[in-house]
Amino acid sequence: MPRLQSRCERLPVRGLAYNVRHWGPADAPVVFLLHGWMDTSATFQFVVDALVGRWHLIAPDWRGYGDSDWLDQAYWFPDFHADLDALLAHYSPQRPAQIVGHSMGASIAGSYAGVRPDRVTRLVMMDFLGLAPSVADEAPDRLGQWLQDLGGRPALRRYPDQAALARRLCHANARLSPERADFLSRTVSRTLADGSVTMACDPWHRVPAPLRYHTEDVLACWRRIQAPVLQLIADHGYVMARFGGESSELSRRLACFADHRSVTVTDCGHNLQHDQPEQVAAAIESFLLAH
Repeated sequence: MPRLQSRCERLPVRGLAYNVRHWGPADAPVVFLLHGWMDTSATFQFVVDALVGRWHLIAPDWRGYGDSDWLDQAYWFPDFHADLDALLAHYSPQRPAQIVGHSMGASIAGSYAGVRPDRVTRLVMMDFLGLAPSVADEAPDRLGQWLQDLGGRPALRRYPDQAALARRLCHANARLSPERADFLSRTVSRTLADGSVTMACDPWHRVPAPLRYHTEDVLACWRRIQAPVLQLIADHGYVMARFGGESSELSRRLACFADHRSVTVTDCGHNLQHDQPEQVAAAIESFLLAH
């Protein structure tokens, strides 16, 4: 399948230079694509190629990812919400946004849509329904580990070349075709001065946050969302792994959304945009065009 060419621009966002990727004509309906943890904007290429309609797709590299500025120090998760607020103010100041988020991108967009319900008109959450609950006894160890991590310098695994990274991606995901792995190895990586290759993500993202995850806080945000929400759930993804055996907890979380529908993406792992981009694209377009 031929690839739709993207174009990138540099945009100042809250003191950092953000890399923002665009596909499609500037006068088409805008859809924001938000990537997940340890990923970049180029991850959506296969879904973009499978879309039928005419769209202007805007996908930022989050701070510390891809070609956006890296902090080279620990990150604070609420900054992502503030960055999203600034991005929407720049690209969609007069109208609420259509947002598609994968994993961490869905986490950010989901909470944001509850806090700023007037700024989001439609939301697609790809394989994310929150994390497993944490317990208070974890708090001291998390803070202690974070303090210890600050004294070191995290690093990512290096590969001798992009072909080696492509092989690693295929090994980690049996559903990933060699052609798609080759594309990802070139577009979501960085080549270092010595010629070795790493994923294009600041290693500091691998340092766990000092504060534990509060499930009920997240669910409270979801209950305030006014926009229609589409949940894309991979049949072999993280949502089913976390909650598939707990139907009551899965139902409790889905019930937080006042207007939602769910679509199961079949023969698919957590990276839906790589495994089944055609199913994902069809479900997204059907949802957006129906509302």
